[in-house]
Amino acid sequence: MEKLTAEAVVDRMVPQRPQVSPDGRWVVFASSPVGRPGEHPVSGLWLAPADGSEPPREFAAAGVADREPRWSPDSAWVYFLSDRADRGTAQLYRAGREGGEPEQLTDWHPGIGDYVLLPDSGAVVLIAPEEKAAPADPRVRVVRPGGADERQAAKGPAEAVPVEVGSATAVPAGQADSRSTWDTVARPDRLWLLDPSTRAVRAFGDFGPRHVVEAAARPDGRTVAVLTWSVADREPGLYEPGLHLVDPATGARQDLGVPALEAEALTWWRDDAGWRLAYLGITPPGLIGGRAIFDAGDHRNLTAGLSGCPIELARAGDGRLLALFAEGLDTTIRRLDPVAGTFTELGRAAGSLLHLSASGGSIAVVGSSATEPEAVHCGPPGGSLTRLGEPRRHGIRWGTQERLSYRADDGLELDGLLILPPGRTRADGPFPLVTLVHGGPYDRFADRFQLGWFRNGQWLAAAGFAVFLPNPRGGLGHGHAFAASVAGDVGGAEFTDLLTGIDLLVEAGVADADRLGIAGGSHGGFMAAWAVTQTDRFKAAVVNAGVVDWPLLAATGECGRYDLALGGRENSPITHAHRIRTPVLIVHGEDDTNVPLSQAELLHHALGDRPHEFVVYPREGHSLRERGHQIDFLHRTRAWFSDLLA
Repeated sequence: MEKLTAEAVVDRMVPQRPQVSPDGRWVVFASSPVGRPGEHPVSGLWLAPADGSEPPREFAAAGVADREPRWSPDSAWVYFLSDRADRGTAQLYRAGREGGEPEQLTDWHPGIGDYVLLPDSGAVVLIAPEEKAAPADPRVRVVRPGGADERQAAKGPAEAVPVEVGSATAVPAGQADSRSTWDTVARPDRLWLLDPSTRAVRAFGDFGPRHVVEAAARPDGRTVAVLTWSVADREPGLYEPGLHLVDPATGARQDLGVPALEAEALTWWRDDAGWRLAYLGITPPGLIGGRAIFDAGDHRNLTAGLSGCPIELARAGDGRLLALFAEGLDTTIRRLDPVAGTFTELGRAAGSLLHLSASGGSIAVVGSSATEPEAVHCGPPGGSLTRLGEPRRHGIRWGTQERLSYRADDGLELDGLLILPPGRTRADGPFPLVTLVHGGPYDRFADRFQLGWFRNGQWLAAAGFAVFLPNPRGGLGHGHAFAASVAGDVGGAEFTDLLTGIDLLVEAGVADADRLGIAGGSHGGFMAAWAVTQTDRFKAAVVNAGVVDWPLLAATGECGRYDLALGGRENSPITHAHRIRTPVLIVHGEDDTNVPLSQAELLHHALGDRPHEFVVYPREGHSLRERGHQIDFLHRTRAWFSDLLA
């Protein structure tokens, strides 16, 4: 049998963003390796018949970052973003369905962030910063008594204007502070209108200093929905969303009020009364909780009370609203019945479905099961989906993946996964057990193929470990109340949920109680750090980009108010770090702005001369991207557990 290597893990190609052509006959999608092979990402576009009658063929190959493909209304052209002219700077291109040399449509100096094709007119709405935007440093917050806003333009040090900060009344979290503004490192994106026939670009819509995040054209082309933030980056923690409609003909703007927090995925759909707009956002009123689908007209929650969690939206070919729902370990495709106001299940997949698109009576998704890695599937919303392309056959024996279902101490129903070493069964136990904790906390382990640089259950199983992937409370897939239950109490019952699952595996003879390890990234890194402050049961731990001090993170990270709503001083591992006796591998990206490097440095210094290693990956943010770093992480973490759990 072939041996699983770290290179095979990070060089694996993963498809993204499949798009069904308007006539329903074709699917185009991007595909890229898990690890970035060089300084810039590389992704290619692939084209296949929607019925799976031919294997996918590479479309407009160039060895660069081709991404975000979309079809022209007549299904004749594929538009996409690419940095083939200047690596790292994306421009808009298009090519005929049959291929050929792509046509470059923009030469915008800062690059294009996103785009929207306007039906009928042939025009394209671009989302991009101003072409000659001034640099933003230094950042200045200006607060004026009496309600007057003032934005200072950044100047050189010799010309910097001193700013006197006045008094201000506190504004409740979630409400915009109309008396203060931020100048941020990131330049705000604007809307621009491109005429492909002349290449002329002009400003489109006026949102003042607000940053354009997303846009969606109504299918009749008469209006464009636009989502904005108050600032262009998340560092201040104040990025109040706004929702607007813009007339493509006149540029006139209509405001739809303040959408739910973390609004995204603007999607037009149709009922008997006409066109309507939906979006995803956090279920109110708290900052922590499950996602919901909202009607943009009155910001009404369309999924209140459902036990599943919506994760993506799409408009079907008949105009109806489709959604993917995370439901336990599975994913469902549902359609909104506008009369009953409910989402009816059309299909269910054991595992994960992502990147939903729909057109011409068909849908396309990227699906993965316990035994099959990610692949594009296409078919009718309520019928069987066809895999596009034959599965890659590897001579590798994979670990057996089991679905787990159990109850927490308080009776709450929980689920998770267990991966056993290849060729082994439960009867061969007990095994050394590594518990992998997902991030979020609003995330989950679906019953999908677990082979990645961090979600590396198969990689660890190949080294002889049993791997436990739990879905404790606070996560995705069990409704809003389940997700919101950890607000202000991370590490409480959430941690007990992990221990309950581990105890069951020990009692079943699967796990060796004397050889337990734990690892996690981001919020999972917090849980790993928290675990070793609460118990000495674990003999090895890996803390990757983990939260160590919640109040400090709230002051320095990107999502301050959300982090503060999750935990405080008593929930912080640093408060209890004097208790740690478990050897800890600390791993962090040098340029992480979500969970800054200072979190890892705190834990490193707190551990002092107790057994631990501290690894910092240069140029990396919250997630490792470089191929070499991912390979090092895989080898380093597996060696850490092998040495300590042998």
